Amino acid sequence: MKISARNQLKGRIIEITKGATTAHVRIDIGGAIVTSSITNAAVDDLGLAVGKDAYAVVKASDVMIAID
Repeated sequence: MKISARNQLKGRIIEITKGATTAHVRIDIGGAIVTSSITNAAVDDLGLAVGKDAYAVVKASDVMIAID
């Protein structure tokens, strides 16, 4: 697979929580956890499962930083 996005983080799926229509997929990328919200249909179409390798692909036009 080739993709134009530069922010590709390879990791392992550690948890999938399905809701009514949306799933939260948690990927461990070397000690940090990235969580993605995708449709349940996408989880099924991609054959995602805990323990499988996957990429978190981040596409963001803005990155905000906040402090207290």
